[in-house]
Amino acid sequence: MKELDVRGLSCPMPLMHTKKAIEDDPTEVLVHADSGTAKANVVAFLHDAGYTVTVDESGDEYRIRGAR
Repeated sequence: MKELDVRGLSCPMPLMHTKKAIEDDPTEVLVHADSGTAKANVVAFLHDAGYTVTVDESGDEYRIRGAR
């Protein structure tokens, strides 16, 4: 599993970090984000890349999990 923390980063950096994290095609990826825009972009990207995506929300933070 690849895990990355993109909290505090402005777009498009969360998406770019996520793209780099899945370059070696992990079966699971977990992204920690703190922006609704980053959440939406990462979810859409992972979905388009063939991952099943779930999001756990806690306050202003999101745990985005993509699995194959």
